[in-house]
Amino acid sequence: MYTTVNRNKLISNISNHNQRLLIVFGIAFFGAFVIVIRLFVLMIMQHNFYGLLAEKSHGAFSELFSNRGSVYIQDSRTGEEYPLAINRDFFTVFSDTREIKEDKIAEDVAEKMASVFGYDDEQKLELFYKLNKRDDPYEPIENKVEEEIVDKLKELDLPGIGYLRRPERYYPEGNLASHVIGFLGKDESGQSVGYYGVEGYWNTTLYGSGGFFSGDRSAAGGLVNVAKSSFKLPEDGPEMLLTIDRTLQYMACERLRDAMEEYKAETASLIIMDPFTGAIRVMCSLPDFDPNTYNEVESVTIYNNSTIFSPYEPGSIFKPFIMAAAINEGLVKPETEFYDIGSVDAGCSKLIKNAGDRSYEQQNMIGVLENSINTGMVFVAEKLGKKKMKKYVEDFGFGIKEGIELDSEVAGDVNTLSLNEDRSFDCYAATTSFGQGITATPLQIVTAFGAIANGGTLVKPYIVEELRYSDGKLEKTKVKEIRRVLDKRTTSLLGGMLVNVVDSGQARSARVDGYYVAGKTGTAQIAGAGGYTEEYNHSFVGFAPVDDPKFVILVKFEKPQVLYSANTAAPVFGDIAKFILQYYQVPPGR
Repeated sequence: MYTTVNRNKLISNISNHNQRLLIVFGIAFFGAFVIVIRLFVLMIMQHNFYGLLAEKSHGAFSELFSNRGSVYIQDSRTGEEYPLAINRDFFTVFSDTREIKEDKIAEDVAEKMASVFGYDDEQKLELFYKLNKRDDPYEPIENKVEEEIVDKLKELDLPGIGYLRRPERYYPEGNLASHVIGFLGKDESGQSVGYYGVEGYWNTTLYGSGGFFSGDRSAAGGLVNVAKSSFKLPEDGPEMLLTIDRTLQYMACERLRDAMEEYKAETASLIIMDPFTGAIRVMCSLPDFDPNTYNEVESVTIYNNSTIFSPYEPGSIFKPFIMAAAINEGLVKPETEFYDIGSVDAGCSKLIKNAGDRSYEQQNMIGVLENSINTGMVFVAEKLGKKKMKKYVEDFGFGIKEGIELDSEVAGDVNTLSLNEDRSFDCYAATTSFGQGITATPLQIVTAFGAIANGGTLVKPYIVEELRYSDGKLEKTKVKEIRRVLDKRTTSLLGGMLVNVVDSGQARSARVDGYYVAGKTGTAQIAGAGGYTEEYNHSFVGFAPVDDPKFVILVKFEKPQVLYSANTAAPVFGDIAKFILQYYQVPPGR
């Protein structure tokens, strides 16, 4: 009995011991399983995350930023250059209001800062409230502050006032050529991005390319020299030289500004181009803006460069292109006769008439341009035919972008010439002959007129003369001849006819004593809902001297409160043409 009980007790103890061992082994196995799974997650599934975490803890990485390329304009006579867009250090002035512990101190700081910044009473009071927060370690007061101002503030040793140096884009010429240069702004993520003009079109190029450094840190935080490291130098953006002539840009744009105010026009545009190379020497679009304070404009539409962005019905300045086409085809000559009765039926909803309902009776083609006779141009267009007219209009470059290296260029519209293509002549062809029913930008018009001035070749306009890269590479723009549109005999004949327009026709105010000037006025009704309005665009386009042109100029005013372009655009052209001829010391030829 005793033996049996002891044996059973021993067996029970052994069984309980085995169960405890199994439990221990089970717990150990489960723990090992959990560790393996955790290691699998860390080493395989979350490897990238913890690798980056380790790299941040033990690695060093620095992004190296490039310098944005500077942009220059020039004196086209001497080659001297002037900065239009550069990088310059400015300061953000801020306050750590925790260091300003009393109202009296805040009042004293506000008073002294207001005298430096030229604040009025309202601005000074606003500054006082900012300084009086007492719990803000960073309260911005002014951005883009020049170093001279910061030096004055530092001399005052103001409590709680700090300064952060930051490189910023700076435009030394202010409003000068603002539509050409555009501006450097911020995108939605806060990154610096170029908008409009050169800054927008060439944004990526001017930025250059960034660099970086990566390596390992020691436990003390220093770099481990023997560790593997990577290094890439940033590459600065190239310097850019524009074709814009600084003196001509200033003189021409200010003359245009004065005239716009005098004539109470809504906008004004002006382009001066070398007809043989396509180099743009002046490009004005008014109203303009200061790129340094681009965010202070009344409307974002001011950013639009009207010389490339705003196509319009050109009116009578389009007549020389159609006349040139007909002469080039041998269909008319300067002395070809035409009898004007004052109106013509071209299949439109209304009879086509001349300005002021005038009738000029017996005329030749010289008189048609001199007097800007609409009915005479319909006569020419009918001889030319719609198919040939369309070809010449397209050959002159209308209806497509010129490809100028500026942001936001648009193409005009000549699609009416593609309507009713089965007809040899129709209303659309008739109205195109005197610049209605189609649209063109000022740049397209001045480029096409350049082909008349240079002997018949359409040349691609350009505004960037050269790019200078940080590695010494130089890219210089080459003159690009697109196509021959007219033969030289045609341009010689047409040039003489356009001289008569200035000497004896409606553009006498464009004359320059001592020189043969060729040009054409245009007073075009502005189309509106339901037809043409009683508002007008005034234009004048011309070149001089006629035998060896140094420039082509287009002047345009939108909705001036003065009648006829002969009284607005033509005299502005004359003043600017006179200045240019003297500027380049062109000897008189008559």
